[in-house]
Amino acid sequence: IQADGMDGNCVTFVLHDEDHTLGNSLRYMVMKNPDVEFCGYCITHPSESKINFRIQTRGALPAVEPFRKGLNDLMGVCQHVLNTFE
Repeated sequence: IQADGMDGNCVTFVLHDEDHTLGNSLRYMVMKNPDVEFCGYCITHPSESKINFRIQTRGALPAVEPFRKGLNDLMGVCQHVLNTFE
């Protein structure tokens, strides 16, 4: 994961070897956070397997915090689905 941005509350993360499967799910989880003002992603080109995932937060909250929380929440949901399936 690479982060690029001058401001800590508005960051674009580059996720390699990912597509809409992670992008849309993670966007949904991050947007559940009331401190997140904007969250979106785009696939740079169909032949490249990476996404640009952008988060903008309100106030002084660093964008990496809702990013980490979104990933952890998504892992929890996936674990619950797996446990229910088994």
